[in-house]
Amino acid sequence: MFRRLILAALISAGAAHAADLPEPISALLQAAHIPPEAAGIVVMRGDTTLVSHNAQQSMQPASTMKLFTTMTALEQLGPAFRGRTEFRTGAEVVNGVLQGDLIVRGGGDVDLNEDVLLHMLQALRNQGIRKIKGDVLLDRQLFQPARPDVGQPPFDEYPWAYYNVIPDALLTNTNLLKVEMRSTGNKLGLVMMPEMDKVAIRSEMTLSDAPCGSWEAGWRSPGIARSGDKIEVVLHGSFPKNCIKSTSVDVMDHHDYLERLLRATWRKLGGSISGEVREADATATATPTATVTTSPAASATPANPDVDASPAANADAQSTPPSAAVAPSSPATRLLAEHVSRPLPEMLRDINKFSDNTLARTVFLMLGSLQADPVLGSHPLPPDGSAASTPMRAETAIRAWLQTQRIDANGLVFDNGSGLSRTERATPAQLAGVLQAGLKSLWMPEFLSSLPIAATDGTMRKRLKDSPAALRARIKTGSLKSVIAIAGYVTDAKNQPCIVVAILNDERVANGAGRTVLDGVIDWVARSK
Repeated sequence: MFRRLILAALISAGAAHAADLPEPISALLQAAHIPPEAAGIVVMRGDTTLVSHNAQQSMQPASTMKLFTTMTALEQLGPAFRGRTEFRTGAEVVNGVLQGDLIVRGGGDVDLNEDVLLHMLQALRNQGIRKIKGDVLLDRQLFQPARPDVGQPPFDEYPWAYYNVIPDALLTNTNLLKVEMRSTGNKLGLVMMPEMDKVAIRSEMTLSDAPCGSWEAGWRSPGIARSGDKIEVVLHGSFPKNCIKSTSVDVMDHHDYLERLLRATWRKLGGSISGEVREADATATATPTATVTTSPAASATPANPDVDASPAANADAQSTPPSAAVAPSSPATRLLAEHVSRPLPEMLRDINKFSDNTLARTVFLMLGSLQADPVLGSHPLPPDGSAASTPMRAETAIRAWLQTQRIDANGLVFDNGSGLSRTERATPAQLAGVLQAGLKSLWMPEFLSSLPIAATDGTMRKRLKDSPAALRARIKTGSLKSVIAIAGYVTDAKNQPCIVVAILNDERVANGAGRTVLDGVIDWVARSK
């Protein structure tokens, strides 16, 4: 198919092409009416540059920006790195009553979900605690600002979609509500999970005769209605008759979500809380140090053209063996329960294969707040004496790593490290440099295994099926409005690995035109000798 496309493009393009581009690639751009100045392309075999077109041009990279975040994370944090969640207290337990506050400390645990919360609360019950006399303090202070989601304008018209979730250090279940919709005749039944304290769901949707398979066409952004201390999730739009579908939505404030999930779960376990569930500030909880003490452990996204596909909301939580826990400096607290996330390479597979923006943004913030710990998985970085925010510290960490690799960072602009941004910029040469470093890294197998395989999985699973690049290309994809990009490795016809980076910044990339060009670039490399 791609050979026919390239031949057709050559015929239609004639002799007009960019001088520094191979004829087939230039012809594909011409056929798609995408000007050469809107393209940045680099192809390398070993240290030999085969194609260099606008290599130093600063461009919108979309989700290929995730390669800066994930490669630096592997190099700086290592493959054994994990995020963590802790329950801590400075109070004693008397006759089943915790006499003071319970601190729920967030540590960037990407697997913190309702099952993990249940097991951690069960660990309290197993220690004889049935009542919390003080408050429950939700400690998100690891990342600064602690609530980066507050006051942020929506990125696009789907603010409730998973790919738009903005993380914090104590993000639980990625703040998602799973909604099952089941219509029978003229009735629509709704089920919402997980169960939360004083949170219900209702529908203002009308039933239509539309096909069940096109249900998303009638979907409208859900909303929130408050009445006293009760919350209702309200669904809008229309839904087909005799149809069963489910989706996940992010519509609740992060504090409301965790508080109401915690209260409902603790009550089901027979527990009670005398005080409030409130956000901790910087002075209310101690910053952990590297000192350790031993303690037992506890164990529907819209079809949006602006972003890559995203995976199921959460991976299964993992329980942990007895381990050492962070001992804070002051005031003195002790560990009651803990959970650690999957190791970093498993996070990176979801980030790169499925272009998971929320995970990528979390790992980016980890670079500015955490360091690897051989016992704990991770512990907080010490204060650096500056007023730098966590994103600023993360950017500093990435730029420092780039400098060690002798990658020129001029023109590089960071926002959140995921590419879901209109301000992030990178050059094709910089992305090629990161890919070169990936091949030389101690963690090269972990990095390569995180990338989508052409015609096999992730965001490349449906692409290049009839090309020699099928099964032989590992490619990170990226797309936003007027942006499409690829960056990764392609094995050529001589079985030699090649680095391939191609970015198109032009409104004419829409409706598959840009993808055809980029797939043609990959196919051309796979056929090269």
